[in-house]
Amino acid sequence: MNHSEQLTTLTQTQRDRLAFIELRLWFIGDIRRQDIVDRFGVKSAAASRDLALYKELTPFNIEYDAKAKAYVYQPSFVAIFEHATQRVMSWLTEGFGDGSAVARPILWAFETPAHLGQPHLDVLAAITRAICAQRPIQIKYHSMSNGETERVIVPFALVDTGLRWHARAFDRKSGEFRDFVVTRIEAPTLVDEVPNANERPDNDIQWTRIVELDLVPHPRLARPEIIKMDYGMTDGSIRMRVRAAVAGYMLQRWSVDCSRDHRLKEEQYRLWLSDPLALYGVENAKLAPGYQAPSSTKKR
Repeated sequence: MNHSEQLTTLTQTQRDRLAFIELRLWFIGDIRRQDIVDRFGVKSAAASRDLALYKELTPFNIEYDAKAKAYVYQPSFVAIFEHATQRVMSWLTEGFGDGSAVARPILWAFETPAHLGQPHLDVLAAITRAICAQRPIQIKYHSMSNGETERVIVPFALVDTGLRWHARAFDRKSGEFRDFVVTRIEAPTLVDEVPNANERPDNDIQWTRIVELDLVPHPRLARPEIIKMDYGMTDGSIRMRVRAAVAGYMLQRWSVDCSRDHRLKEEQYRLWLSDPLALYGVENAKLAPGYQAPSSTKKR
């Protein structure tokens, strides 16, 4: 009897638990009996049976690590369930119906709209396992400026820009913290070593810096009260605190006019950043519509 036939003999509840085991292994890298108990409210004995059954079905996917006291992912892993990309993303961000989210925050996102390009789950899983294990990964990366390059990065978060997924990581090739588009990553391989102190996220100034943004109705609009209603504004504005590393993406996604003199007149600009100087020193501020750094601002 093959996998598909064996799965059809199980109840839906059993299949749900086995699918959860598979997701944990694939994207987190390990699973413990208590994870199943906490997620489904079953007894420890039932959780043990689920793990034994999954190992019976997929002996090359899972192995018990006595030192870690957990079942761990194996490089020969092949999924036996179909996992929709968007549902996996929901699980990574919100716990996929769990009582609590995954043990460590994997994804920082301000929204999760539909995407034109979805990352390959094998690539995404390798990145999330590296994040959870706090290990570097070796990758092939394709960029518009350099084409294909090989590099080692130390990822620590995923960012949903609203248009595509990025991995925020330290890049050993450039010696800087950068964003890597997940769909441009190929052949990720875990590097079994502990990152250096300078590669840890607390040294990423753009990630740790919080900028305060004050968004108001665009001054060109004749009825600003409508915009206040649309966005549920309090005291006439939306006040936000966001990471510098994602500020430009967010302002681009929301079509916020970030020019000093609110000169963008197109219909999509319903909001204006009342203090563009808040973006001073933000590396991705160039993505913010209309923004010019103070040194390059010209009188108009």
